[in-house]
Amino acid sequence: MKKRSILAVLLIALMIFAAGCGSKEPADNGGGQEQQEQQEEQQQESSGDSQIADSSEMTEVEDVVEDWMVPIEGKDLKDGTYDVTVSCSSSMFKISSCELTVANGEMTAVMTMGGKGYRYVFPGTGEEAVAAAEADYVLPVEDASGAHTFTIPVEALDKGIDLAAFSDKKEKWYERTLVFRSDSLPLDAFADGILNTAESLALADGEYTVAVELSGGSGKASVDSPAKLVVSGGKCTLTVGWSSPNYDYMVVEGEKYLPVNTEGNSVFEIPVSVFDRFITVLADTTAMSTPHEIEYKIRLDSASIQ
Repeated sequence: MKKRSILAVLLIALMIFAAGCGSKEPADNGGGQEQQEQQEEQQQESSGDSQIADSSEMTEVEDVVEDWMVPIEGKDLKDGTYDVTVSCSSSMFKISSCELTVANGEMTAVMTMGGKGYRYVFPGTGEEAVAAAEADYVLPVEDASGAHTFTIPVEALDKGIDLAAFSDKKEKWYERTLVFRSDSLPLDAFADGILNTAESLALADGEYTVAVELSGGSGKASVDSPAKLVVSGGKCTLTVGWSSPNYDYMVVEGEKYLPVNTEGNSVFEIPVSVFDRFITVLADTTAMSTPHEIEYKIRLDSASIQ
């Protein structure tokens, strides 16, 4: 009888133990399912990351947003279509030309590419491109010459804009930064009151000095800064003194200007109509085997006017 009691107790204990193990099984399965879900999420994240080229897979990235730049929005421009220069953070994303359309304060750009290596582009980062629906990707369109073009919205000029480009060959997204440059637009493209002029700065007739910034060319040439600025009847004339005697003329807004001196480094008096934005000028140099017109950009800093 005692043995039967002991056996009964053992049997009951075994049943309780088995039931306890059974009650833990769903919890273990739940934990396993959660772990599996975490692993799947990590795999998805890893898969997303693997679709974006990292720095080791890219050429040197250039900072294309310059210190002087202040964003210009569509409302700051007159409606129309303009040729615009685009700076890109990567030399591998070659834009041979670009056309900017402004309509009712909104801007779009048609970029004509120098090749056909990109399957599509996405206005945003690589991470945003991976997460986006394929219907949101911008597909290339062939123009009359057979070149690929991409049409994208432009939030502002003189501002870094994220663009992800999907490489056909590498099967990866490459992140780019684009800057649509306002200094490549004609001055009459800007709405009234947007550009700093002698009138908006309330410059009375007289003689001033102003800091001059020069860019372009080989980078070897320079100009005198500060330089003389004469205001007369609301029009400004800048005296440009070059670091070389070999410039025989300059072209500003289609007009040719000759040196005002005959000895020493070349000096010109040229009209300027805006401040704080680069204007394009041509300077012809005779220092080479044959004369060459070289494109430069000049910017006058209104804060430095004295």
